[in-house]
Amino acid sequence: MCLEANFRLSGRCVAKALDDVGRHRGWPTAITVDNGTEFTSKALDEWAYRRGIKLDYTRPGKPTDNGLIESFNGRLRDEFLNVNEFITLHDAREKLRAWQDDYNHHRPHGSLGNLTPSEFVNSRSVQPQEAARL
Repeated sequence: MCLEANFRLSGRCVAKALDDVGRHRGWPTAITVDNGTEFTSKALDEWAYRRGIKLDYTRPGKPTDNGLIESFNGRLRDEFLNVNEFITLHDAREKLRAWQDDYNHHRPHGSLGNLTPSEFVNSRSVQPQEAARL
C-alpha cells in the first residue's frame, strides 16, 4: 500500500507513487480509480498508456464501485486523520508512516484470515526461486 501526505496530489505525483509500488510489486493490468482530478489528469492517463494499464473509472457518485478502497478510506479517516493533529507536513508524513507500518505489519485483519497485510501478501507472492522455474 502506498500512502502519500500532501496538500494536493497531482496526476504526476500519483504516477510517481504508482511507479514506486510497481517496481516492488509488479504492474497490474488495470487500476480502479474514482473521478478525482488526480486520476483524470493527462499525466496519469499517459503513464497508464505507456505501461499498458487500463484505468477503470468508477461511476460518479457510486462509492460502492470501489468498496474496498472506500472502506479503507473510512478506516484511515477514523483511526488516523480524526485522532491526530499535524504541526507541519513533515509531521503528518511521519505519523502516517507509523500508522501505515502498524496497519501493514503488526495488526491482523479478520478479512485476511487474521494475518497482517504483509503476511498475507508474502504468503501469496511468487518467491524468486519459484519465479525462476516458471
